[in-house]
Amino acid sequence: MKKRILAVLTLGVILTTMVFLASCGNKDDGKKVDDKDLNLGTDGVFTVGLDDTFAPMGFRDKDGNLVGFDIDLATEVAKDMGLKVEFKPINWDAKDMELKSKNIDCVWNGMSQTPEREKAMSLSKKYLNNKIILMTNKDDIKVDASKDLKGLSIGTQADSSALEMLKKNDMYDEIKDKITEYTSYDDAILDMKAGRIDVIAIDQVLGEYKNNNMGEKMRSLKYDLGDDFYVIGFRKDDKALRDRVNAAIKNVIESGKAAEISKDWFGKDIVVFK
Repeated sequence: MKKRILAVLTLGVILTTMVFLASCGNKDDGKKVDDKDLNLGTDGVFTVGLDDTFAPMGFRDKDGNLVGFDIDLATEVAKDMGLKVEFKPINWDAKDMELKSKNIDCVWNGMSQTPEREKAMSLSKKYLNNKIILMTNKDDIKVDASKDLKGLSIGTQADSSALEMLKKNDMYDEIKDKITEYTSYDDAILDMKAGRIDVIAIDQVLGEYKNNNMGEKMRSLKYDLGDDFYVIGFRKDDKALRDRVNAAIKNVIESGKAAEISKDWFGKDIVVFK
């Protein structure tokens, strides 16, 4: 009798232990994280700050809706995190203040990684390589190396990353007199169509977007001016949120969804994770 009771008690302990372990295993599926740990400005809501005029990353369509590559990617990332996403247009120059005041949880809008931002924010892994490329509408132009820039008339937008890259190029002293700065890339493209310049130096995301979605007939040249990696900016101490977003981006990339979004906007996959 005592042996029988002991056997029943032993079985009960085993079953209880199995249930406890199973419940522990199901408690956290890798996607549910306590909002308090994430330090969100609004419980359950992942608030993304952006400049809503920056096509093709985040901008308004003809109906006033927010669209763009970053909008689509952030939506998928929030879905993976199990959070609602809200996009909040901000004054780009005030982005640090918007973060600190918790009006937004991150800055996600084609933001380049710079030493200044590394000091001011906690940055995500690089998720997009926005190379500064050269494009032309002429069939006879070939640029395989920096030396091939000599003699070409080059257009770019004033105060742009492309202009900064041109100034850092080893051929700058020889080509600077052939560089024309424009108020917008649209003006530069119009001048190239009119034959006033040979090539434009432009962000890959914008150049490929114009080709893929706006009917421009330009081709990318083999030589590019360098990498310009995009990152997401968080409050300096919000490492838990940064790490969770990094993990979600990795999941979205591995699922193939990130490549699909990139091809929709740029005609090719330019997503990275490093």
